[in-house]
Amino acid sequence: METEILNKVDEISKQMIDGIIDIVKIDSVESEAKENAPFGTGVKEALDKTLALATSLGFKTTNIDNYIGYASYGSSDDYICAIGHLDVVPVKTGWKHPPFSGYVENGTIYSRGILDNKGPIISCLFALYALKELNIDLSHEVRIIFGCDEESGFEDLKYYLSKEKPPIMGFTPDCKYPVVYGERGRAVVKITGKQDQLEKFFNLVNDYILNTKNNGECFNIDFKDEEFGLLEVRNYQLLLDQDPSVQFSVSYPANVSVETIIDNIKKAVSDFDVILVDNYNPVKFEKDCKLVKTLVYTYEKVTGNDGTPVTTTGGTYAKLMPNIVPFGPSFPGQKGIGHLPNEWMTIEDIITNAKIYALSLYHLAK
Repeated sequence: METEILNKVDEISKQMIDGIIDIVKIDSVESEAKENAPFGTGVKEALDKTLALATSLGFKTTNIDNYIGYASYGSSDDYICAIGHLDVVPVKTGWKHPPFSGYVENGTIYSRGILDNKGPIISCLFALYALKELNIDLSHEVRIIFGCDEESGFEDLKYYLSKEKPPIMGFTPDCKYPVVYGERGRAVVKITGKQDQLEKFFNLVNDYILNTKNNGECFNIDFKDEEFGLLEVRNYQLLLDQDPSVQFSVSYPANVSVETIIDNIKKAVSDFDVILVDNYNPVKFEKDCKLVKTLVYTYEKVTGNDGTPVTTTGGTYAKLMPNIVPFGPSFPGQKGIGHLPNEWMTIEDIITNAKIYALSLYHLAK
């Protein structure tokens, strides 16, 4: 059956690429909330068109109050899922082609969202379409879930989990290969000074941020472990409300708690106010669990590459959605693409992704 599935993906590949290009042409940067469009009209348009595409492929579709939607195949008391997102980060400057043109050049598609994350999640839809076209009978329902607020706060997934139970297994195609069995924790920390402390606050910024390593050693939080590596401090923002403040994120390994991180920062900068703005704990699966082992197998089967599971410094829906891991779409060596100008993905890689995802959904749900 694996050979038939892979051949079917090849058969539908042009239809898949055409569908992806149609969706990446939509400007789905989050904007002001409107009636029936909690994340703005562009995001709503992307969700509507994606669900219409899924309906045209013969899937049952569900729109959960325009927060999030999904296409489903099969019926059971539980379900397997692939979850990605249709919202994208702002385009900014530096593009050689219009950022929402779906421009194709030498076998590569350039567009905001082609990698992060419209291309991969729609390739999951067509991966499931391949299974449906082969009339494969699965033991578990499969859902392809289309999020709308991954880049700005996960309000879409929070809403979904308030209405629906989580999957028993699944993945998010919003990271890298091979399968990611562990994802660092992510905390957002804010340090605030007073108006009469400006010189001392500027010294803090110079000494603790501008002129130091990003491993948190100045705050005494330079933790590391063998699996996750060194803690990283990044995404600095200088803010001025009534009082000056600096906000940053801490990407931390699984061997330390966020409470320890905050306590150590407070001790290091005791003259300032320190608050935890937000936090997602680390995610870690056993390397020999069924989910991870299945995705190792499908990746190796399709690519012939080493599928040894890895960890990541990134943050995905796996932070909030139970029982899922990050899995693709970027192959080893492909870095720094998603949030930059000229975001790209090759057609060949999109098809390879669809083959990996088709076998993965098949083996997880059969």
